[in-house]
Amino acid sequence: MTRVWIRISPLAGLLACSWALLFAFPALSATRTDLDTNWLFKADPAEAGESSGWKSAIPGDTESVVVPHTWNVGRLHDFLGVAWYFRRFDMPAAAPGAHIELNFGATFYKAHVWLNGVELGVHEGGFTAYSFDITSTLRATNVLAVRIDNRPGIATIPGFAEKGSPQARYDWWTYGGIVRNVWLSTTGPAWIRRQHIRSLPDMGAVARAGAMADTGAAVIEDTISFAGARAMPITMRTTAFGPDNAVAASDTRVVAASGAGDVTVSLKLAHPKLWSIDTPNVYRMVVEFRGEDGRVLDENSSTFGVRTLEIKERHLVINGERVRLTGMARHEDSPWEGLAETRGTILYDYDDMKSLHTTLSRPVHYPQNPLVLDYADRHGIVLIPEIPVWQFSEAQLADPRVLALAKQQMREMIEEAGNHPSIFGWSVANESSMGTPAGIAYFRAIRAMIRELDPQRFVSFADDALPKLERAEQSAAKDADFIMMNQYFGSWHGPASGLGAALDKVHQLFPDKMVIISEMGFAGVFAKGPKEADLARIKTIQEQMPQLAARDWVAGTLLWCYQDYKSPRNLWPGETEGYVDHGLVDEARQRKPSYFVWKSLTSPANIAVQWTGSKDRMPTGFSLEVRPHTESDLPFYRLRNYKLDWRVVDDKGVPLTRGESHFVELSEAMRVAGVIPSDAAPVTLRLMVTLTAPTGLIADTETLEWPAADQARPAK
Repeated sequence: MTRVWIRISPLAGLLACSWALLFAFPALSATRTDLDTNWLFKADPAEAGESSGWKSAIPGDTESVVVPHTWNVGRLHDFLGVAWYFRRFDMPAAAPGAHIELNFGATFYKAHVWLNGVELGVHEGGFTAYSFDITSTLRATNVLAVRIDNRPGIATIPGFAEKGSPQARYDWWTYGGIVRNVWLSTTGPAWIRRQHIRSLPDMGAVARAGAMADTGAAVIEDTISFAGARAMPITMRTTAFGPDNAVAASDTRVVAASGAGDVTVSLKLAHPKLWSIDTPNVYRMVVEFRGEDGRVLDENSSTFGVRTLEIKERHLVINGERVRLTGMARHEDSPWEGLAETRGTILYDYDDMKSLHTTLSRPVHYPQNPLVLDYADRHGIVLIPEIPVWQFSEAQLADPRVLALAKQQMREMIEEAGNHPSIFGWSVANESSMGTPAGIAYFRAIRAMIRELDPQRFVSFADDALPKLERAEQSAAKDADFIMMNQYFGSWHGPASGLGAALDKVHQLFPDKMVIISEMGFAGVFAKGPKEADLARIKTIQEQMPQLAARDWVAGTLLWCYQDYKSPRNLWPGETEGYVDHGLVDEARQRKPSYFVWKSLTSPANIAVQWTGSKDRMPTGFSLEVRPHTESDLPFYRLRNYKLDWRVVDDKGVPLTRGESHFVELSEAMRVAGVIPSDAAPVTLRLMVTLTAPTGLIADTETLEWPAADQARPAK
């Protein structure tokens, strides 16, 4: 029997119960009051604000801003230090006994929060959500003050880099501010903190019948938090909605509880629709609490998917079928918004990345905006999120402060993001000293915590030093569920010719582990200028992708990265800040030639076309072949329900012939021949062929002109 486990964590006060409202579905959580507008901002380079009473009284000479906001775009672009945000707001309308929380989507980096002069608390970490209970602190009119410090340190995450070098900056910009949304959530005296959903489809039934026949179930574990001390009987209704938004299963029961607790509910899903690359089916689980009088106390909605993501014989397997995936990383960064991204920027970039056939991403070095996770769910992108333990030294990894903070950030990321079907595993570090006793101990401690929170998913980290090992036991990679290898042969890691030997060394050291190339590419700083850099980038990916594909145990490859991003490091000589030349597009999203090369290399199928007939006259027809990738290619995944369209048009755009083919499964090369009407007498011909995925994404396209641009027109 298939089971989907959903758990609601007992962690108090850290995560907003209404973060899922950012998604595409209608609001089904606590009443939400947005606080994104009408903020006042003031930098505090002398750190005098707290002693000057700013925690309870708004100072003069402030600047009006809207959040998400970072002060590091514009005149304060390089300011590292303390700044303040202030907002006045009225108490939201609420019934007696209501519980009200103040929620922050993310603040970078260390935030100290006061309401009406009362200290609510401190939060450290720039990329995860947190909340405060403000029920007893609210007044009719309120003053909110937020003090933020964006400075890195030896024990901050992210912190000093280059394995702990004093004052070394990490390789992306330090965008201080309230970088995601702020809102109030209002519930009754009992509320839902969160849901944790696990999906366990019966893959035996899939293998036997090719469909989920009479299988499927879901178990939901909820933590119910009460604002009062008295016991309350609560009617809890749990409803699963399918991808078509129809009710798929439901359960109603009375829960007698006081304080915090967990409730487990099993829901059987009949014939569930699987989540996969080309069928990214997303379900929704809604939990409703009602009091004795029938009044709704709280509602919470979370999305999930029914799928398996496994590692078998060093291969990545989705729903019982092997896949080999490609994609890229992307910094949350742009000249116009920095880290404080809006929906439009996120969707533009990810639509563009999806057009580049992105099916895999270690999104970047830090937890992502919920909209990114939701996009990956609904567009078939497998994710490996990471916390920003970036180039930490052995001493840093051995520091109890670092371990405690890493656990906090990992816990917050999993608590917030753990239901997303797109997430395959978690990454605990990047290019840090994991080949040391302290690194091994750090990894084991974090992995043990993750196993408790999310036992279904895999755990790893990105490493750039694997080929230097003498024995597998020297590295925490031996304890990882799979290997993530950063490789920059042709730049950072030595001559391009060294890649093959490095891959073979990793294979020799870890013969039982699947490998994902977690970074590859070419940094512009190794070339004379941007033009030369992109030519080198093209050469790198053209030469290295076949070498990676030839290693059967390489399950995926990630390019670093989508766009050029702001940094104080890895810049052209003489620059102390600027945009790192590493992307397929520049910081303004203008496409480089390498963009089109990568797009061609990562298509899951290839189309070849040619004219037929006498070479001396107008073509009498055409032939085309579409060849799907096989397991020896990168990428590879089974192509089902794809459609092939072709048409020939004349110089006026009038179709002379057209057609289409639908494939239940495109598993081998398919050929099509067409005839041009004998009475056609066009000046030019254009053949256009497109292979389209069931999601509507163009998998490959090819265009053929007659006469070719570099030839004279033959006789008709």
